[in-house]
Amino acid sequence: QVQLVESGGGLVQAGGSLRLSCAASGRTFSTYSMGWFRQAPGKEREFVAAISWWSGGRTFYADSVKGRFTISRDNAKNTVYLQINGLKPGDTGVYYCAARYGADIPARAGEYGYWGQGTQVTVSS
Repeated sequence: QVQLVESGGGLVQAGGSLRLSCAASGRTFSTYSMGWFRQAPGKEREFVAAISWWSGGRTFYADSVKGRFTISRDNAKNTVYLQINGLKPGDTGVYYCAARYGADIPARAGEYGYWGQGTQVTVSS
């Protein structure tokens, strides 16, 4: 079992930056691959980024965020991060952290078994 708690969201102006954090409970964090998803009002949840189970592991990004978003993890702290630079109004939404057991890093939300409650990111123009 893994419990996830996101933090770091907020209201920022376009062009600004945020670092989202996702703290995981449990002693087996290093055996879970982690993903970030987001959901804008009235839209479906979409994949943002994922990282495989080891610190500095393999990463995968949605095309829409490549070059602006960076996912990383610190297994010693049971935490995964999402650094967001060059924020755009289209990045507005609730950002969710997700976990799945194993090394694969799929983009489908259904492949992740554990989810946090989300953190709101609002980008003003």
